[in-house]
Amino acid sequence: MTWLKPSWQAALAFLLCLAALALGAMSKPEVAALAQPTATIAYPYMGAKGLIIGLLLIAALVSVVKLTPIVEAIVLFVGAHAAAWLLIKGIAGFEGTALAPYFLLLAAAWLLAWRCVTLLSSLRPSESAARNALRLVIPAIFGAWILIIWEAVTRGAGIPFILLPPPSAIGARIANSLPILGSDVRQTIFKAVLIGYVVGNLAGFVVAILADRVPFLRRGLLPIGNMVSALPIIGVAPIMVMWFGFDWPSKAAVVIIMTFFPVLVNTVAGLAASGHMERDLMRTYASGYWPTLLKLRLPAAMPFIFNALKINSTLALIGAIVAEFFGTPVVGMGFRISTEVGRMNIDMVWAEIAVAALAGSVFYGVVALIERAVTFWHPSVRGG
Repeated sequence: MTWLKPSWQAALAFLLCLAALALGAMSKPEVAALAQPTATIAYPYMGAKGLIIGLLLIAALVSVVKLTPIVEAIVLFVGAHAAAWLLIKGIAGFEGTALAPYFLLLAAAWLLAWRCVTLLSSLRPSESAARNALRLVIPAIFGAWILIIWEAVTRGAGIPFILLPPPSAIGARIANSLPILGSDVRQTIFKAVLIGYVVGNLAGFVVAILADRVPFLRRGLLPIGNMVSALPIIGVAPIMVMWFGFDWPSKAAVVIIMTFFPVLVNTVAGLAASGHMERDLMRTYASGYWPTLLKLRLPAAMPFIFNALKINSTLALIGAIVAEFFGTPVVGMGFRISTEVGRMNIDMVWAEIAVAALAGSVFYGVVALIERAVTFWHPSVRGG
């Protein structure tokens, strides 16, 4: 049996398909009939149930046979995603009627997709283009299955919309609310977040250089920095609104407070990270403080500084959104979330959350790309 190979994901998916086939009906007929009285002919899954199980069984059997990893991954990808699409399409209009076989087949499709990602992760292509493509494809499949399971479970189990809307409803809300979302992004991100992020990071960096130069400041500021970092946003935000008004400057002030001390602490720690041998070498060249800082200590501190910048990229967005809960003009992501929750427009709340998550991920990714370009010499970058 050298033409076979073990795969526990495929074996378990195969057993789940057999269990779903043995259990029979995938939905409650009486509930489906109430939802759509004309469903006697086009009853959900009547025409697609066999196709779904067939797709999953074929993909599971193919995964047991010894094939090249890329061919097996393609078969698993097609089978798992086609079955999931048919499941979600079949439950549309019959939300809340799904029985155990529906969830068993969903679990089987997820296991086959897991096997697909495992195979793709094991590939080691020699071409850089293929490696870069895999770095995008693997997390894309993983993220897509989070949305697929979310959509299938909320529709199949009939979870109330007000508790957890499906991703399709959130996507529709985003598509229909682009002008509102655009104005909220301009107010929160392009004004409060970016301005506060730049000012807070620059101020923290400059003060860190002063603290490194003046030991008194270093011994006095760092304990204060640790204390201020523990201040709750909900306590600082109302004060900033009272000081700087309801518009974006008060939110930028909150962002400055949140981003200042992480850069200060990490920069001071990074400036002390250079080795004694390197510093002694600079002294033998009669190098003063500033040449040593620019040519040795500051480059050695860059990994520490970028760690703070990446942390601040998410802290800044969180701080600006939370600060808008305590007073803002009739625009902004935090304002929209607080008002739409009161109106029970939960899909709009999730739309704002999705846009904020996307913006935060892009912000973090840009900082990470700059870090790779600046710290290309660091072992962590060379190893990646």
